Amino acid sequence: MENVVNSLYGNRTRIRVCGLCWEGDKLLMIQHEMAPGRYFWAPPGGGVEFGQQLEDALLREFHEETRLAITVGQFRFIAELIKPPLHALEVFFDVKTEGKNPETGTDPEMPAHAQIIKSTGFMEWSEIQRLPAGEKHGLFTLCPTPESLRSLSGHHKI
Repeated sequence: MENVVNSLYGNRTRIRVCGLCWEGDKLLMIQHEMAPGRYFWAPPGGGVEFGQQLEDALLREFHEETRLAITVGQFRFIAELIKPPLHALEVFFDVKTEGKNPETGTDPEMPAHAQIIKSTGFMEWSEIQRLPAGEKHGLFTLCPTPESLRSLSGHHKI
C-alpha cells in the first residue's frame, strides 16, 4: 500500500486541506492502513484539485471520508511535511458538523479492493497521545494538549 501512496503522491508538492472537528476534547480522526498492520491516524482531509477553492475541497474531502456535511470555519495554520518522496502543504481549518455521526468513507483515488481508510471517529485526546509517533499526524507531537492545537497558528514543519 505504501508503494501505491508513493506512486500517487510522491516526487511532487501536494496541496492538502484538512479540518479540525471537535466534540469537546475529542477530535475527529481517520485511520489509514499504510501497509498490512501499519496504521496512520490524522484529521480528515485531502488533495485540492486544480481550480478548486480550499473550502470546496474540504467539503468534498469530509463527505468522502466521513459522510458528514460540514460548515468550514476559521483558517488555523499550515503544516508542511517533507519526507521524500512525499512533500505536502496542509492547510487546516476549524470545521463544524451539521449534526450527524461520522461513518467510515472511502478514498476515491484508491481502487475499491485497496481502500486505505479503515475507520473514522472522534478520539479522546489521551487516546491520540498514546498512539506511537509514527502512527499519528506530526501535529500531535507538536501539540501536547487540545488547547495547544486549538491555538496553533502560522506555518509549522512536521
